[in-house]
Amino acid sequence: MDMTVAIRNHKKLFYMALAAFLLVYLPIIYELIKEWYSDPNYSHGFLIPVISAYLIWRKRQELIDIQKSISGSGLILIIVGIILFILGNAGAEYFTVRFSMIVVLFGLVLYYLGTNLIRRVWFEILFLLFMIPVPYVIYFSAAFPMQLMASKVSVFLLNGLGMPVIRQGNIIHLANQSLEVAEACSGLRSLISLLALGAIYSYLSQRQLIGKILLFLSTIPIAVVGNIFRVFLTSIIVYSFEADITSEPIHSLMGASVFVISFILLFICGAIIGRIFK
Repeated sequence: MDMTVAIRNHKKLFYMALAAFLLVYLPIIYELIKEWYSDPNYSHGFLIPVISAYLIWRKRQELIDIQKSISGSGLILIIVGIILFILGNAGAEYFTVRFSMIVVLFGLVLYYLGTNLIRRVWFEILFLLFMIPVPYVIYFSAAFPMQLMASKVSVFLLNGLGMPVIRQGNIIHLANQSLEVAEACSGLRSLISLLALGAIYSYLSQRQLIGKILLFLSTIPIAVVGNIFRVFLTSIIVYSFEADITSEPIHSLMGASVFVISFILLFICGAIIGRIFK
């Protein structure tokens, strides 16, 4: 009877801590949702918590059967998360504040439910990191080098086909039109979305941890290759048919081509890595 009471009290404390967590971070979550809605770079943020919740729901019976216990290391994470929350608010650094939310949530689950359970849901919690926008200083510093890479490689391939092409920075001059590899076409937007997809696919398709890590990391070059293909294919279409790439459905089809090529390459890499690390 005493054990039953202790378990009930333990659950109550966890639910109370979870309620306090939601109360404190509710304004942060609200601002996140607004950013997902207004910034197309992070519109995938709406799907991240839904996918995370679904993955946990699939394990619901297993999680119920796991013996729960208190882990002191979880308390350390909670304290670290609170410090990050305070520092982030003091410096008006939104990424740090949002990152602290994941740290505190991970700490709460670890502290109140124990290491046995956290081993089963660590991915689902850390997956929530993909819903947090990258700091804009990092985003824009990475976007321009990716624009240059896409334009340089595309021009190299076009010259290899014998097409008269000249590049000036991130602008590709064709015989009949000039194309600008703009920030939106840098591939960074697709990279962020594909990293989230690569994380899910790696987690679900690979048995060994090393296989999961390698497949996830392969998402980066795959996204870059997919974007280069988009710029290359767009240049060929414009040169051959003098098409207006800003019109629909051409613009949407070119954007979709990045994900089509990336998905194919990701599945091929997944099959190869899966065979190597059985």
